Amino acid sequence: RSNLLGTRFTVFDNGENPDRAVTDWGAVRQELAAVVYETNVLGFRGPRRMTVIIPGMNSESERVPIRPRNASDGLLVRWQNKTLETLLVLHNKTPVWSEQSGSYTLNFHGRVTHASVKNFQIVHDDDPDYIVLQFGRVAEDTFTLDYRYPLCALQGFAIALSSFDGKLACE
Repeated sequence: RSNLLGTRFTVFDNGENPDRAVTDWGAVRQELAAVVYETNVLGFRGPRRMTVIIPGMNSESERVPIRPRNASDGLLVRWQNKTLETLLVLHNKTPVWSEQSGSYTLNFHGRVTHASVKNFQIVHDDDPDYIVLQFGRVAEDTFTLDYRYPLCALQGFAIALSSFDGKLACE
């Protein structure tokens, strides 16, 4: 689900809407990820900036379930309120300007072969060399997606899909 501007996305599992699940709160959908694109209302040129928020892991390396029952809870609300105890906050790796190509670049180690505004790598601020997810163009209509712990396939795919939505306030 996204907001009107296409700058904030929430990824759910296939659980029930909390408005419809009256008795079994264990069946309520979990929020698996949220993606926030930094707005660019002044039109400055440069790479997109994004933040990815996912549920943290418990001591058994299981995802902490985030099952908001109303609009005043959830990954985005917790992130905005800086209630980060059970969350993992990741960011896209900042590309560097290349004089040679005249564009911003990232090292995809040969996995991405075409320049695109949609190319990105997701890292944790504490270890920018541990790439959690990378997504990029390899042909006109073909992209590659690599992900690893702590993301699952659904989280990685949904984060990548968010880059295709039109972002009125980011371009």
